[in-house]
Amino acid sequence: MSQAMTDDGAVRAPQQPAATTAGPDRGGKRRTRRRPGGYLLLIPTLAVLILGLGYPLVRQVMMSFQEFGLAQQFGTADPGWIGLGNYVEILTDPTTWAVIVRSVVFCFVCAFVTMTIGMAVALLMRQVSTAARIILQVSMLAAWATPLIASLTVWNWLFDQRYGVVNWLLVKVGFERFDDYSWLANSTTFFLVAGVIVIWMSVPFVVFSLYAALTQVPEETIEAAQLDGASRTQRFRHIILPTIRPVLSIVMLLQIVWDLRVFAQINYLQSAGGIRSETHLLGTYLYQLGIGQSAYGVASAVAMVMLALTLALTFGYVRSLLREERA
Repeated sequence: MSQAMTDDGAVRAPQQPAATTAGPDRGGKRRTRRRPGGYLLLIPTLAVLILGLGYPLVRQVMMSFQEFGLAQQFGTADPGWIGLGNYVEILTDPTTWAVIVRSVVFCFVCAFVTMTIGMAVALLMRQVSTAARIILQVSMLAAWATPLIASLTVWNWLFDQRYGVVNWLLVKVGFERFDDYSWLANSTTFFLVAGVIVIWMSVPFVVFSLYAALTQVPEETIEAAQLDGASRTQRFRHIILPTIRPVLSIVMLLQIVWDLRVFAQINYLQSAGGIRSETHLLGTYLYQLGIGQSAYGVASAVAMVMLALTLALTFGYVRSLLREERA
């Protein structure tokens, strides 16, 4: 490397380029030095997640392969390893398959009706005046914030066999067969009542989520499409729906998971007069096996089947979310 001569005759060393903390990699991109401090800050959160979620999950998986009952729970006997015995027992039981089919049908019906009503109300909130929109929002927020037991008690009174308002109204309009009719004693009308309650409790969340997404739809685009002659249906299909699709997918995913795991509403209605053997869903069936019969190993196997079913039902939505994220 050549040296430079100054005016006074001294030899000046050539200037070296400034040291950089990152150099180009093979692809021509600058490599950044990763600092471990950010990862260290994640350790407390990861530890809480592992202890709070990981350990119970691993423990439940282990119990599903063991003979675990009341004696093992109190430590008077050791849990015996029986392999797939619990899974064979539940999957060869027609009751389990009836509960699974019932749960899936109830889940999809409730999720579809909830999303349809939620979308309709969210679109309505875009069209009404500010005062009407505030009234709708406050009403749904009040219904959503009402404690679960209080809501179930009110709905039980509405469908009461002797003093229910629903039976009284139906008799007044000419349906005499509903005089002293028990909605919970019949499995079909039991799930009709349960579906109404579940949908009523879920609609506010869907409405708030979809309305928030609808506020992000550009009004200029909708007005331009309207000027070009696009109908209301075309504007919804080609402008509004693609814009809110990410939020719509997430809300639908959550709704399927929640409706498949529904427990409190079904258990309350069963206690109020429903026939348990004909109205069990996965949540109440799992509760009966574990708490009612102390068959914790069998209940754990049902829980694993329930987890696998949830993953199978939501796999398509998760894959579409990942595809949209990559795009």
